[in-house]
Amino acid sequence: MPRYALLIEYDGSRFFGFQRQREAPSVQQFLEDTITLFVKHPVIIHGAGRTDTGVHALGQVVHFDADHSIDTDKLRGCLNFYGKGKGVSVIDIVHVDDDFHARFSALERSYIYVILNHQSSSALMEGRCTYVYPVLDIEAMARASQKLLGTHDFNGFRSVHCQANNAIRTLNKCTVTQHGSYIVTTLRARSFLHNQVRIMMGTLIQIGLGRQPVTWIDDILNLKDRVKSGPTAPPHGLYFKAVTFDPDVFTQSSRQLVFL
Repeated sequence: MPRYALLIEYDGSRFFGFQRQREAPSVQQFLEDTITLFVKHPVIIHGAGRTDTGVHALGQVVHFDADHSIDTDKLRGCLNFYGKGKGVSVIDIVHVDDDFHARFSALERSYIYVILNHQSSSALMEGRCTYVYPVLDIEAMARASQKLLGTHDFNGFRSVHCQANNAIRTLNKCTVTQHGSYIVTTLRARSFLHNQVRIMMGTLIQIGLGRQPVTWIDDILNLKDRVKSGPTAPPHGLYFKAVTFDPDVFTQSSRQLVFL
């Protein structure tokens, strides 16, 4: 059975997360239902990561198996035709080896979190960034972010509903940069815990607001208690940016927001 990988982007505000829901629209449901129409047999979509309700994607990767060879250009056209106005766009589709798996073959996953830090909100970016009015201390946020790098027990930065066996994770990148009125945090790791990025961002925002010192990160890592960390930041500022494979399987690259 030939296996195909898709590079997709989506507007998370249109869906109740990536994973199929019983009575609510999801990215997985849209892809499975639409591809099934095209290939004329049921398919199961496997994603590189599961995003929550409201979280966007610039470079999500999924794969599925077909029972016959397909024309990838025609499938991409079909998916983009039905996805128009629904918040899904397929950037690339490629045939991959049978041992490729969108989740288990991934070496790294990266996210970005976008904050608009200005006295006025944005009509155009509403639902696509997190709006914070008080001026944030970018330098403090950047220094605090560096304390998250490396291998730690991130139990203080995961949802109480997280089902991972342990909270040990290695964060390979965490940078806070300013682009005009926007503050962008880029995070990269092999895998993340449930709500880990949003809880880390909620914590960094509190530090940026001057409500907690930079050393608060040390305390949370030492205490390993979710109650001691910051609030979970809103989902609409979060983007699943990219997945790293070796070798890279796609001919096209994920698209970036213009100011990133």
